[in-house]
Amino acid sequence: MKLTVFGATGGTGRELVRQALDAGHEVTAVVRDPARLPVSGSRLEVVRSGLDDPEELRAAVRGRYAVLSGLGPRGRKADGVTARLTRAITGAMEAEGVRRLLVVSASPVGPAPEGDGPLDRAVRGIVSAVLKDVYADLREMEADLARSDTDWTCVRPPRLQDKPLTGRYRTVVGGTPVKGRFLARADVAHAMLSMIDAKETVRQGVGVAY
Repeated sequence: MKLTVFGATGGTGRELVRQALDAGHEVTAVVRDPARLPVSGSRLEVVRSGLDDPEELRAAVRGRYAVLSGLGPRGRKADGVTARLTRAITGAMEAEGVRRLLVVSASPVGPAPEGDGPLDRAVRGIVSAVLKDVYADLREMEADLARSDTDWTCVRPPRLQDKPLTGRYRTVVGGTPVKGRFLARADVAHAMLSMIDAKETVRQGVGVAY
């Protein structure tokens, strides 16, 4: 498949690029600074872009089977950056007739897990309060996607870890895994790549966790 990855220099984005190449796909990585991408290969094309102009992004998504985004806010002050950049991506995709889009969101943006206990509810509430700007940004992004003409999937992991790929995690389409507290960035990328052709995940939020 021909894939485009945005946010390719971040933790999840690097894993998306690396795993997609390992699986034999052709990958276009769209980045602000190519020097920050520690991945190479004959099937990798690196495109430098500011990421916020749909017209500039059209060539990067043209003719692609799917687009994957590891974009996300850095720190606690999101300033709407994820929603803004994702709007540019969907604008480029719609102009080029590319439909399949998978993005990273976050577990607290989705519904509370069924059977959640008092401790998990309390932790969820604290985290949501501390990172309220981040989650507001992601909720705006998800709302924009719901209004878009793309076949989107929002993958919602809990706290991210820099640990090796396991390929073993739980997924809940339209929900959140109970007591799902952690997930490696490598497994987030693995989940996103595995969902590209999963029709049941189209226009859905999908909770993923160990």
